[in-house]
Amino acid sequence: MTLIRKLICAAGVALPLLAGQAAQAAEVVRIGLIPSEDSQAMIEGSKQVLEQLQQHLGMPVQPFVATDYNGVIEALRAGKLDVAYLGPFSYVLASKVAGAEAFAVAEPQKTGKSAYHSVIVVRRDSPIQSLADFKGHTFAFVDPSSASGHLFPKAGVEKAGYQPEKLFSRVIFSGSHDASILAVANGKVDGAAVADRILASAIAAGEVGKDDLRIVWSSPDIPESPMAWRQDLDPVLKHKLAAAMAQVKNVAWTDQGMLNGFQPTNDKAYDVVRETAQVLDLDLGGMK
Repeated sequence: MTLIRKLICAAGVALPLLAGQAAQAAEVVRIGLIPSEDSQAMIEGSKQVLEQLQQHLGMPVQPFVATDYNGVIEALRAGKLDVAYLGPFSYVLASKVAGAEAFAVAEPQKTGKSAYHSVIVVRRDSPIQSLADFKGHTFAFVDPSSASGHLFPKAGVEKAGYQPEKLFSRVIFSGSHDASILAVANGKVDGAAVADRILASAIAAGEVGKDDLRIVWSSPDIPESPMAWRQDLDPVLKHKLAAAMAQVKNVAWTDQGMLNGFQPTNDKAYDVVRETAQVLDLDLGGMK
């Protein structure tokens, strides 16, 4: 699939420019967004953050949502994007193959910390109570490059002594956390691995009932999804972006809900993700 087809949308429409200053600016900052929700939901859920960022930068911000995680990574590698909002594992992959550098991470108001969890869910009336009970049942991961939707839960299954291809009767990749949640709720699969905060958002939005699903496994802390820029981005623009992100405060941000703001981060914060990749014996360089 070509890069242009991967960068979809009307999801690729530019954010409405702020009056005056942005319309006259010569540069545009192009930001890629991983599809943790459907593309239009990602654009809508990111609007407040991107508007504040645009205001503090004093130049237009243009968002894109790709059809999958790899679409954002490839766009970053090809220089089609300047910055990307990446999942923890897709960031580690992007740092390896696309020269991405994490520089900021959100701090949600509901947790007050830049970490979350992967959870495995089943329907409330399911007989499944533990990982062992999944023998012969169907399962949904999100995307091969999703930390909470694939990497951490797969490592959890293996640490418990099972191989996913032998434990589950069938495995699918749904493409988004929302799709996985609905697949379980609607009986399309028996279980799925998703981010706990996206599950909470789906319940709050009425997409599933509070008592429709049950958690049977939870991961250790996963560092939140970072904002990362291209290594070769103009240092002056990097400085502006870091300063502007630090000024983004008290806004709603996709599935993370209301944010206190963004904190500085760096590549080392994602070593726990690399260590989990080693548990799975993943070749990051080959996963493009």
